[in-house]
Amino acid sequence: MSVLIETHDLALAYGGRRVLHGVNIAIARGEIVTVVGPNGSGKSSLLRALIGAVRPAAGKVVRAPALRIGYVPQSLAIDTSLPLTVARFLNLPARVNAATAQAALSDAGVAELGARQLGALSGGQFQRVLLARALLHTPDLLILDEATQGLDQPGAARFYQQIEAVRQTRGCAVLMVSHDLHVVMAASDRVLCFNGHVCCEGTPQVVADAPEYRALFGTGTQGALALYRHEHNHDHDHTTDQGHNSGQGHSHDHTHRPTAEKAS
Repeated sequence: MSVLIETHDLALAYGGRRVLHGVNIAIARGEIVTVVGPNGSGKSSLLRALIGAVRPAAGKVVRAPALRIGYVPQSLAIDTSLPLTVARFLNLPARVNAATAQAALSDAGVAELGARQLGALSGGQFQRVLLARALLHTPDLLILDEATQGLDQPGAARFYQQIEAVRQTRGCAVLMVSHDLHVVMAASDRVLCFNGHVCCEGTPQVVADAPEYRALFGTGTQGALALYRHEHNHDHDHTTDQGHNSGQGHSHDHTHRPTAEKAS
């Protein structure tokens, strides 16, 4: 697979304080890579360096020629009193073809929301609209910075399943930062565990078994991996994602869900 973006001995610092050092990673076309780690471990800083928002203190970021990046932020503050429809939102700041906007909404799992007011959307619906916005210009690499923050666990699981569908439909690579250890690991081809540097990496199971990962997060995630795989084999209704009320359309019994420790 062709490499879309890579780092060579990347180091980042803010105000003289080093937040990342010695980072060597590569993201190839078509793969889903998740970055996990505790707060302050440099995850979001890595994303900012990859999109060119911060300058490396040392090392470098190498991007494929004409690389197109789509970005989904943790959140976006919108004045809900504004009379702004989803379709109009997708046309800001520059107008896009109506068919392009509709295709992006469809791939994000919310094809029916174009005429809805932004202020009337649930948390899960709004995150999918942000995903659609990131897909408008057919990115080679889709970057998500804790994009399920604020969603409950079933809503987050369905969002990650939508990301898998986007990867299949669009053929893009996906790089995600997440605290959702309950579900995100099994949605990934590779996992990078950060704590100021890459302390372990590999398939979800390899990372879950790594002593460095267990030292940071404990051992509870392995059961959650198995549970996510079980859920992923079932059909889900993506048409009515309700964010914090996103249990609709599911018949699974979640009462025996094992608990994976979250970074705090």
